[in-house]
Order: sequence, then structure tokens, then C-alpha cells
Amino acid sequence: MTLPTLAQLQRTQLLIVGDVMLDRYWYGAVDRISPEAPVPVVRVTREEERLGGSANVAFNVVTLGAQASLVSVLGDDDNGVRLSRLVEKSGIQAHFGRDAQLQTTVKLRIIGRQQQLLRADFENQPQSEVLASQTQLFQQLLGSHHAVLFSDYGKGGLTHVAEMVASARLSGLPVLIDPKGSDYSRYAGATVITPNRAELQQVIGHWRDENHLLEMAQQLREQLRLDALLLTRSEEGMSLFDADGAMHVPAQAREVFDVTGAGDTVIATLASLMGSGMPLRQALPWANKAGGVVVGKFGTAGVTYQELSA
Repeated sequence: MTLPTLAQLQRTQLLIVGDVMLDRYWYGAVDRISPEAPVPVVRVTREEERLGGSANVAFNVVTLGAQASLVSVLGDDDNGVRLSRLVEKSGIQAHFGRDAQLQTTVKLRIIGRQQQLLRADFENQPQSEVLASQTQLFQQLLGSHHAVLFSDYGKGGLTHVAEMVASARLSGLPVLIDPKGSDYSRYAGATVITPNRAELQQVIGHWRDENHLLEMAQQLREQLRLDALLLTRSEEGMSLFDADGAMHVPAQAREVFDVTGAGDTVIATLASLMGSGMPLRQALPWANKAGGVVVGKFGTAGVTYQELSA
């Protein structure tokens, strides 16, 4: 099926909820090993900040051409201010709660010789009162959107996800979820969840072969009352399990530079196309293509409509 036109996508509004974070990159030269420990010394020459977590999902939506509203919680700190500015600059409509006790999540990656040498994470959990107020805001925003996307990074921002999924489905909207953890019961009733191999194995265990995977995936899908389950499989492509059976899409053959954020691109593309009216099975090959494009870029990045339609 052909892509919706760019004009159709530009009229599509997505509501994204989840954990946001600031991706910070320090780039430098590696000329020697430290005399203090057997580790490389990176002489930092350049710094960069990008949107991470569900903010990167929203960035992928607007990069493709659709509209994105982002609901999340930030710390009342300098990193929260910096993240807010990046979101505002990207064209995302932000709906952020502030928590004075929360440290805005930052992932610092140190890059030397074009490869990641170290990642340091700074984070803690948001307050439940702030999250409850965001749930009320979510209910108010539902009516003006075409699809809902939950991006769970396990940082505490989706404590009330079960309630929000039920509200979105009651409103007749497709609900897409990038899951986290071993308890998928809170995602019950969603349209589709998109775990990767490791995430799905954490829930259903290891499968012996493709038939065993089909059986276990369909069992989980029926148990959770999902329309579909989409397993992303890196170099093996993607497998969709729904009421019509299984559909496999092979990976797009290209040089892989960086897989960071590829799952964000896939689900953002799926949600954008489904929000514009495209059925899931027809949207899947396009989402797979978008994932193939983005792994050829460094760090968290997006795919434009022109790149997808080429």
C-alpha cells in the first residue's frame, strides 16, 4: 500500500506518553591509555545534546511530518530546562509536569574513534502525585488526537498506564506500546505492543523454533486482549502476530552504524501511519524500512518523509 501523502500525515496528531530523557554526547580523541587505570583517555573536543526516551519517539513523529503531543514528568532542574528547550525547538507540543524531587534522566555517552566507550546514567523515580495529575491531563487531550503511543523506559513515568490504555481504547483510538519489564498485564487491551527479542523472552521465556514462538506469542496476545504483538528482531527483521496469524518482514539490507533509538523510529512510524488511517499490516513494511534507514545514522535520530518514500 502506498504511503499517505505528506499533507495527510501533517493532519495526523499523536499523543505520546512516557519517560523522557536527555541524551548527552561527548566526542573526543583517544591518544593514550590512562596511567591511573587501564582505560583510554578521551580528550573531549565536542559536546551535543539530543532528545531521548519518549522525547525521541515524539521527535521521530515530527521528523516524519505528523504532529506530536508529549506528556511526561521532568525534574525541576537545569537538565529539565535544557530538555524543555530542545523539545520546544523541535516542534513537539509539550505537556510536562514538574517534580522538585525528580532528577531529570540524563544518559551521557562518551564517544572516541567513532565508537561508544562509556555510558553513564543519572536518574531517579518521579513522585506519584505528579504522575496522577498527568493522567488527568491525558484524559483531556485524548479527544484531539488520532492515536496514542506509550513509550515505557521503566523510569516510573507510566505508573498509571493501565488506566490510560483503557481510556484511549474507549475513545476508539489505536494504542501502541513499547513495553518494559516482565509484567505486561498493565498493557492489556492495547492495539499492539512492540517488544524486542530480549524483552519478549523476559516475559514468555525462550522459544525452541518459529512454531513454538508463534504458539507462545499468540497465547500472550490472547491473554492480554491485544489486537497484535510485533516482535522486532534486529537483523532478522520483524514478526507480527495477530488474529490472522503471523506475518514476517525481513530486515532491510544496509550497513548498520548505530542501533540506538531504532525501536523508537519503528513505533513512531507505525503510530503515525496508523493514526492517518493505514491498517497495521500495511503500515508494518514502512516502519521496517524506517528502522533500516535510522540504523545507518549515529545516535538517536529520525527519518524524514522523503527518506521513507524514496
